[in-house]
Amino acid sequence: MPAASNRRKPDREIKRERIELRVSASAKELIQRATVVTGLTAGDLAYEGARRVLDEHERMALTGADRQAFLDALTNPPEPPEKLIAALRRHRDLVG
Repeated sequence: MPAASNRRKPDREIKRERIELRVSASAKELIQRATVVTGLTAGDLAYEGARRVLDEHERMALTGADRQAFLDALTNPPEPPEKLIAALRRHRDLVG
C-alpha cells in the first residue's frame, strides 16, 4: 500500500482573487447560516450559486406541445424559404 505522502492531491485552483460585498444584516445572517449548514465557505457558496444560475440560464427544458413541436421540426424540417436559398447562393459566390 502506498504511503500517505506518495498520494497525489487533486489539483485545485489557487484562490488569489477577492470580492467585497455590502449586504444587509439579514442577508449576512442568511449567508452565515448557509455556510454552517453546507460546510462551504462564503466564497464557495457564492461560486456554487453563480454556477447554478448559469446552468439554469444555459439549459432549455421544453414540455408538452413545445417539446413536440421541436421534435417534429427535427425529424421533419420545413423546406427553406427562397430568400434563405438566395442568401446562401450569394454567400457561396462571395466566399467560395
